[in-house]
Amino acid sequence: MSELKVPFEGGCACGAIRYESTAEPVLMLHCHCRDCQRSSGGPYSSYVIVPREAFKLLQGSPRFHDSPSEAGGKTHRGFCPDCGSPIVVNAEAAPQVAAIRTASLDDPSWFNPQMDVWTSDAHPWDQMSSALPKFEKYPQ
Repeated sequence: MSELKVPFEGGCACGAIRYESTAEPVLMLHCHCRDCQRSSGGPYSSYVIVPREAFKLLQGSPRFHDSPSEAGGKTHRGFCPDCGSPIVVNAEAAPQVAAIRTASLDDPSWFNPQMDVWTSDAHPWDQMSSALPKFEKYPQ
């Protein structure tokens, strides 16, 4: 595992979108909710959560798709409009943070998940780490 260096950068698969975070993550997690499963194409989505003001687009603009959130308001999932790579999630219920999709990081090797959320939607074949705290929905 390499060491996190701030600022850190990332982008989409085709290069149309580039971003940086000027702050360290406040949280890193795996979300197992059905919306994250559908948008990732896998059993969960992995996120690096940073303060919203630290997430800066350097090039391009994500296209956002909205879905209702059980926490209130909508969840806005941002994808590259050209290649479809998932980039960032902004939730109306947590306007102070941006959730960066871990797969979009230039160097995801430093990602260190701290919890599993929405385990109530996890599939029985999803082999979660027993070392991580589990939350049926959102952490308290």
